[in-house]
Amino acid sequence: MPISLPLRRLWTLDKFAYSLRVFIAFSGALLFSGFSGDVALVIPLFLGIIASALSETDDSWQGRLQALVVTLACFASASFVVQWLFPWPWLFAVGLAVSTFTLIMLGAIGQRYATIASGTLILSIYSMINIEQHGGVDEDVAARQLLLLAGAAWYGVISILWCGFFSRQPVKQSMARVYKALGEFLILKSALFEPVRGVDLEARRVALARQNGKVVDALNQAKEMIFRRLEGQRGSRKLNRYLQIYFIAQDIHERASSTHYPYSALTEAFFHHDVLFRCQRLLDQQGRACRQLAKSLLLNRPFGHEQSEQALADLRASIDNLSERGKPEWRPLMHPLNALADNLTTLEAQIASAHNPDTDDGHHDSSLYDRSPSSVLEAWKRIRLNLTLGSPTFRHAVRLSTALLVGYGLLQWLDPEQGFWILLTTLFVCRPNFATTRRFLSQRILGTVLGLIAGWASISLFPQASIQSMIAVAAGVCFFANRERHYIIATASITLLVLCSFNQVGDGFNLIWPRLFDTLIGSLIAGLAVFFILPDWQGRKLYREAANVLTNHRRYLDEIVHQYEEGKQDDLAYRLARRNAHNADAALSTLITNMLHEPGHYRKQDADSSLRFLVLSNTLLSHLSALGAHRHRLADDEDDAALVPLAKRISELLEQLAEQLKKRQPVTPLADQVNDLLAQLEQNASDSLDKKSSNENEKAMSLYRPIQSQLRLIAAQLGPLGDAANRLTNAPVEHHREASTAA
Repeated sequence: MPISLPLRRLWTLDKFAYSLRVFIAFSGALLFSGFSGDVALVIPLFLGIIASALSETDDSWQGRLQALVVTLACFASASFVVQWLFPWPWLFAVGLAVSTFTLIMLGAIGQRYATIASGTLILSIYSMINIEQHGGVDEDVAARQLLLLAGAAWYGVISILWCGFFSRQPVKQSMARVYKALGEFLILKSALFEPVRGVDLEARRVALARQNGKVVDALNQAKEMIFRRLEGQRGSRKLNRYLQIYFIAQDIHERASSTHYPYSALTEAFFHHDVLFRCQRLLDQQGRACRQLAKSLLLNRPFGHEQSEQALADLRASIDNLSERGKPEWRPLMHPLNALADNLTTLEAQIASAHNPDTDDGHHDSSLYDRSPSSVLEAWKRIRLNLTLGSPTFRHAVRLSTALLVGYGLLQWLDPEQGFWILLTTLFVCRPNFATTRRFLSQRILGTVLGLIAGWASISLFPQASIQSMIAVAAGVCFFANRERHYIIATASITLLVLCSFNQVGDGFNLIWPRLFDTLIGSLIAGLAVFFILPDWQGRKLYREAANVLTNHRRYLDEIVHQYEEGKQDDLAYRLARRNAHNADAALSTLITNMLHEPGHYRKQDADSSLRFLVLSNTLLSHLSALGAHRHRLADDEDDAALVPLAKRISELLEQLAEQLKKRQPVTPLADQVNDLLAQLEQNASDSLDKKSSNENEKAMSLYRPIQSQLRLIAAQLGPLGDAANRLTNAPVEHHREASTAA
């Protein structure tokens, strides 16, 4: 195997470039301290590099330069305020609480500001550790604080230069993540077609909904990366190519999410035929094709999807065989089956076009929605809207400020050696909700124990300072490579870095037990804080998140109806409504996952009720996606034009459901209204058949209208959704007969 291929594959890893930048920064700091003859310089330099790398935002090189200036300004302010207040514990405590609250609230402006604010808090505590290492305030502390900023600036310069030379590599990696996530989604979706009776379809729907959240997250990250690089580079051919690949991914997602007919009914009808197996195999092959496409994008390799093309041909042949048999009981299902095959055919064409999007001109509106604030006034409005007890950001700001204040008071009282590690542990472990905090708490403790063992072994076996320095650099790189996905390994690595680095200027063995006890104390403070201080129990706001899902589904339906009235156009308004619907569905899935990890007494909802609503809302979204996939302008004399008022009536009922759920009111029984809607839809179908029966009887018998079919399936979901909404609000449930028809 040529050596270039493994290197190319290594280059495609999303964490490789990040880790390489950190390695260069750490190595440079190590060389500087070696040439200066003062090995102690490496500690503040390393700490500054870590804080800067944790504050790194994804931008073009111009945006990253602006972010670095803001970051260094925040770092300088924090560093010298800490130095100034350090001798006065009471003033320091007040400053710690106020600055923590302020920085967390700045995160309400946007993710970029949240990242910089978090990095500033980390550097503040590093400044405390830096001062503590030298016994308090003396003439040398200011120089050591400047070294912290120098380390941060050094990494920032490397980051800017890297971004200037390799600006499109993160975009390519983000698009690969999108198609990999889409591939997993299609493979999970294929399991719904498995022609086996007695399987737990609801569990498969839940798994699909959770994977949908991963797809949505990948799409959102890709959109932000492309948007930040398009600023000032709209004419870039390669960036526009990635923009087209992104739009195709959105279309694939809509097609992949769509459901044209309840799969259980197809399973019963064609249980003894291979057609559903063919559907399953085709979707599975298309999922694998998406994963192969992700690799092709990364490696710039040719993309082949012959297996999925053959699977599509096999499916068409199977459907033709069913048609030739001509069984009367199959006749009503043949057209939904053909619509499914048509959808998969379009999906196949979209996957093929994604590798070469330059020939695709289906998107005339290439604008993207900018979610960042456009002015200081808008930024302040976002902060002001979050200055309420109902805001998770406000609750977290109060909680973390209090936790750090308690930790500072405790270390002043106990006066432990290396006591500021308590604050650092609390900062890393205390998260916005209980489930995430609990996960990080256990992983932080376990990772610290493993890191201390590895550190003890390293400084025992390798007493040479040069070897310990190299171990520290390797551990630092390992921390950044694993901090998002493998937090135990990341914590062990950073603990190993601390022991090997501090052993250069003192006795690292004396740091082992204080580090362990400080981690335990800091974790305990974080755990108690998230449990007792304005706890943000997910179950208590489940009904609001569910109402938000229905509201966004209704807006998506409104945009679809508008497109049927005005003509198909993938404009910003339509794409935004579609993305918001999927974002809301993903947020509900995440909230339920977090809720299920909370103590049973605080859930307020049982798992079955919450998961039932998630399945129903996701099924509704799949029918909306199918309706959106068939968009076209309806002529005034077209039969389907009469369905538009019925679609608007469904939208009104969804809005009614959302409003009642948001206010936590008992949901009005929808049985009569749903039955009336279904009757009107059936009457419309009968009228259409009567019009054609005089001279097109045979055609009428096989008439299939996707819009009418999808509206009927959407309307059938309203009753079960009303029941599920009542369960979420703990209101009396009045069961609907049509609940059994939910997919």
